[in-house]
Amino acid sequence: MKIKFLFIAVILMVAFGFFSFSKTNNLIINIEGNTIQQRFQTPAGFVRQAESESSFGFFLRNLPLKPSGSNVLYFDGTVKFNRNVYEAVVNLPIGKQDLHQCADAVMRLRADYFYSLKQYDKIHFNFTNGFRVDYSKWRAGYRIAVKGNKTSWVKTAKPSYSYETYWKYLETVFMYAGTASLEKELKTVKISDVQIGDIFIKGGFPGHAVIVVDLVVNLKTNQKMMLLAQSYMPAQELQILKNPNNGSINPWYATDFGSTLKTPEWTFSSSQLKRF
Repeated sequence: MKIKFLFIAVILMVAFGFFSFSKTNNLIINIEGNTIQQRFQTPAGFVRQAESESSFGFFLRNLPLKPSGSNVLYFDGTVKFNRNVYEAVVNLPIGKQDLHQCADAVMRLRADYFYSLKQYDKIHFNFTNGFRVDYSKWRAGYRIAVKGNKTSWVKTAKPSYSYETYWKYLETVFMYAGTASLEKELKTVKISDVQIGDIFIKGGFPGHAVIVVDLVVNLKTNQKMMLLAQSYMPAQELQILKNPNNGSINPWYATDFGSTLKTPEWTFSSSQLKRF
């Protein structure tokens, strides 16, 4: 009876991610690496192509990572229950509210990129109702007034250029935008033309989005592989996804996956690849 109970307990722990038996090519993962580029080595025969230091691709490739083995935390500080979803955790704060979810994380990375370059006028997103929210206007002291489905700007604050003001802008975007609105802002690209910064997205309620944060190519065959990152519900830290389909190249994903891309918590079609 005790042995049977122990067996059942182990099965349940595996199902909920307390133990992981997924295969990983340890040659690919450098546990001492502190960024995506440092942590994840290229698979045999593949190389990273150079990215301009001012590019979105360079920004994503050099995102900071928490120490190897770190758990993904929800917005309230609790641990994500399923450890089998991700290979690494991006070391960025996500706030204390249940707002930093899948599309929000993608928009945050895009905004953080422009913020790092001080290109503030390029930070803007649309609410689900289509209302465009420019960070430059927020910085100037304008805030959002929402009444039913009617949205407008109201001058209620002094101009501020602090990071705290920037984060409040982002959380307002997170509150009123999502996969449905973000999908409409993006243009469709072919999987053969995939670039770092492209997004697999299914708009809807619910929907989901994951972002390509690195890319390698085989110069002989022109085959490409990518790394994917996501947030999810409830709001949680960004995570580099495991590849549940091929442990020998985990966490890289081959881009010649056919019509369906299976990630640990969502399945996309190749036609759902988009770009800012």
